[in-house]
Amino acid sequence: MAVKEPISGFGVAVVREDGKWRCSSLDGSALAELDAAITELRKLRSTGAVFGLLAVDDEFFVIVRPSPAGASLLLSDAAAALDYDIAADVLDLLRVDPPDEDDDMLWPEGDLEILADVGMPGPELEVIVNEVELYPDEQLQMIAQRCGFADEFGTLLDDI
Repeated sequence: MAVKEPISGFGVAVVREDGKWRCSSLDGSALAELDAAITELRKLRSTGAVFGLLAVDDEFFVIVRPSPAGASLLLSDAAAALDYDIAADVLDLLRVDPPDEDDDMLWPEGDLEILADVGMPGPELEVIVNEVELYPDEQLQMIAQRCGFADEFGTLLDDI
């Protein structure tokens, strides 16, 4: 069922305020529990955009964007919910049933327009999500490049 070993990967909080991007590391618990990621992101008060990019075990990524009404979410591979609690939590919050055990299709679930206001239109995000030969960190780097925070993102990843 769910993976209980330590989860590898990274979580990055991204904030855009006064026309400048800032990236910072999220606590490791953000990779295991969606609530931990949302709580940590909500602590980052900003008048601009705040969202989290989570790359989990070189398998999939999650984009989390808290709002007063809840959280917008994008899971790059719905099938990850069969093996990872955080992916199952995303589908649960989205009220989407997990795929069948024997379904080997890869598809995203959630809001493809989650970053449209910061330069990543849904159709472009969908293209990146469907680049299945890329690792999640490479996909997130492409998103960072398109939105304009690739330097900040890259510098942070170099330090992790």
